[in-house]
Amino acid sequence: MNKPVVPSMAIAPSPGAVRTRMPAWLRRPVGNGGRKDAVERAIAGFGLHTVCREACCPNRGECFGLGTATFLIMGNACTRACGFCHVNHAAPGPLDAHEPARIVDAVRRLNLRYAVITSVTRDDLPDGGAAHYAETVRRLKRDVPDIKVEVLIPDMQGDREALHIVLDAGPDVLNHNLETIARLYPTVRPQADYRRSLLVLSETARYNRTIFRKSGIMVGLGETAEEVHLLMRDLQDAQCQIMTIGQYLRPSPAQLPVAEFIGPAQFEEYRAWGCRMGFLEVMAGPYVRSSYQAEKSLKLFNPDSQTTSPKESAWNFR
Repeated sequence: MNKPVVPSMAIAPSPGAVRTRMPAWLRRPVGNGGRKDAVERAIAGFGLHTVCREACCPNRGECFGLGTATFLIMGNACTRACGFCHVNHAAPGPLDAHEPARIVDAVRRLNLRYAVITSVTRDDLPDGGAAHYAETVRRLKRDVPDIKVEVLIPDMQGDREALHIVLDAGPDVLNHNLETIARLYPTVRPQADYRRSLLVLSETARYNRTIFRKSGIMVGLGETAEEVHLLMRDLQDAQCQIMTIGQYLRPSPAQLPVAEFIGPAQFEEYRAWGCRMGFLEVMAGPYVRSSYQAEKSLKLFNPDSQTTSPKESAWNFR
């Protein structure tokens, strides 16, 4: 993929816009019951990482309690330093050839029907980690009956061949997040490229249309509603089918401040826009994250599948 030009103008989120207290619609009980301890034991026992913990996701207690987690492969050190992300930015170690087998073991232990695999960005590797992704997907498909696999991948630096390696392994859903609007990329994702990320999705559609395409963004970083609407149009043009929209919440003082807390009515408007545009699925709400309740996508493969699980749905927030 040819590297396009990133818009040069960026407006950093204003620290002065940050509220000291969260609004009422962001307050909810912390989920710590159910299968949380079993999930944590399985993850630790198999020597695995999750984006839930490494990115300090606010949903991790709820998801662990429901017996799910999003696996983070290729280590827990990222070669990029995005302004919003809590994952450690450092020189990564060597790949662990046994990690795909341990992912399979953990998926079996947790009795998952839908597995989400993501990774740190590995710009140090010639293929960006594509072969490691592919091996993980192939092993899951071979060793876990009827499993559906979603991969949430980095941009592979725009390498089409690397992307094809992942797609040839047969994931059911290819997820690649835009994260934010184009104008904010130099601040929020300085080592990424808005157009290159769109090309990951459009190339997936061109190469294998049987794989569902998915992307997600955070709001509250300083974007306008009009800019979100334009981004959704860009995703439609890239033949993205599933979209998630959630509130950016600062994981620690080291990350960008919140510019604005988006209200429930605006999330509902975003969801309605997406439905009218023709997305197969749009999840929008304060606690929506790209892989949160991703198992709901099972209904795309079986419309009769009953996949609604938590009492506290991030998009049923009224």
